Amino acid sequence: MASPDGASGMGSSPEETELSITLTLRMLMHGKVMAGGRAWHCLEGAVRPGESSARITISEGCCPERITTITGSTDAVFRAVSMIAFKLEEDLGAGSDGAAAGRAPVTLRLVIPASQCGSLIGKAGAKIREIRESTGAQVQVAGDLLPNSTERAVTVSGVPDTIIQCVRQICAVILESPPKGATIPYHPGLSLGTILLSANQVRGRGPLT
Repeated sequence: MASPDGASGMGSSPEETELSITLTLRMLMHGKVMAGGRAWHCLEGAVRPGESSARITISEGCCPERITTITGSTDAVFRAVSMIAFKLEEDLGAGSDGAAAGRAPVTLRLVIPASQCGSLIGKAGAKIREIRESTGAQVQVAGDLLPNSTERAVTVSGVPDTIIQCVRQICAVILESPPKGATIPYHPGLSLGTILLSANQVRGRGPLT
């Protein structure tokens, strides 16, 4: 999921240390999100290297789900997530009737190694409850592993501002609790490619919490 760019500075604050880390965040974009192409094209064009300094790749394949991988400094990755969330909100708004109903909630699907889910949930659900309350986002960790992998889906829903804060807090927890053992990454369908560490999500059968 993340790897330090060299040794951490002894006198650095936690936030400064976090920003010096290279983060790889994976997100699963699924089915209707790509229908009609609007949101999918927005996603492909949402982050330009000059704007975010993050590298984004989208998996190939003919399945309805694709994995989007964002790699860069934590700051660059969070800016990329921000641009993607606002682009998706814009696309959802374009499909709704006028100015009614307020801001449509956006959903991002993250995938993380199952061995890190305990830290994300916390004792008796305390950590995930804290994240929900402090950000206002809805967060659910799937109870089942994603097919043929050792990863779980983590769904984050809300308006872009709350999603961005929520993803920041999830990544902070994951950075503090590296995965245990080998990670078998989830690939939708027969998708090719190997991506080491993840923060990404799909359709978990039932939320764990």
